[in-house]
Amino acid sequence: MFTSLRRMDFAPDSLAGMGFFEAIFLGFIQGLTEFIPVSSSAHLRIVGELLPSAVDPGATFTAITQLGTEAAVVVYFWRDLVRIVKQWLFSLVRKVPRNDPDARMGWLIIVGSIPIIVLGLVFQDQIETTLRSLWIVATMLIVFGILLGIADVVGKKTKNLQQLTVGRGIIFGFAQALALIPGVSRSGGTITAGLFMGFNRSSAARYSFLLALPAVFGSGLYQLVKSFNEPQVFTGIETLAATVVAFIVGIGVIAFLMNWLGKHSFWPFVIYRIALGSTLLVLLGAGVLQG
Repeated sequence: MFTSLRRMDFAPDSLAGMGFFEAIFLGFIQGLTEFIPVSSSAHLRIVGELLPSAVDPGATFTAITQLGTEAAVVVYFWRDLVRIVKQWLFSLVRKVPRNDPDARMGWLIIVGSIPIIVLGLVFQDQIETTLRSLWIVATMLIVFGILLGIADVVGKKTKNLQQLTVGRGIIFGFAQALALIPGVSRSGGTITAGLFMGFNRSSAARYSFLLALPAVFGSGLYQLVKSFNEPQVFTGIETLAATVVAFIVGIGVIAFLMNWLGKHSFWPFVIYRIALGSTLLVLLGAGVLQG
């Protein structure tokens, strides 16, 4: 998820208490949940509370470990990305027409990335404070789980990425921006929007993964550079190890999901989201967890 330019006030203290193996485990959770529509940021927030140190990993740790999962996207879609970048660059100097499918995809990824960048900057304080409430996380898990289920049922699933227009790309972009709220899920939000617009499951997921690259790499690299001047936030070896684990696990999850979507629906994820969100609300209501 695109993260804002300032970390939460309590992030340094929380992360300072995180152990090496806890960081590794959170990296595993990041890789496992980034691409399936269940919200990786929600899982990091929830799992952090359940660890022995009871930490909220915070936006900085999340953004940097997401570099690992996005590196997995680059590796998995390497040939596609090289072709897209090459044709997009050629279109700038008019060596290929701008309506070339790969050149168009390059422009559509750029256009679709604008909403999350703008909204991430505008609402940066809320993203790293208020919106990280577990009450909000639980609610978003349930609400957007239901929306994903409805979209999977009513969506016509007849469109592919050749039918992606600028207008539809912007809608995808605003759906991705909703993932600024933990619990929504970047892939879940964009896939839901794609299904409502009539795209098939595989096409919606594919564009979702490609669309995430600019925002995630931008925010992750920014947080990484900034962290060099803030050694108290976390130790480098912990975050590096977590990022590597997220990368390795992420590649396997992408391969699994792309194969899954050719044969199955999103309903297992819908049921899981609703069950997790409901359980979280019960634990919060009973005082077992603090929101």
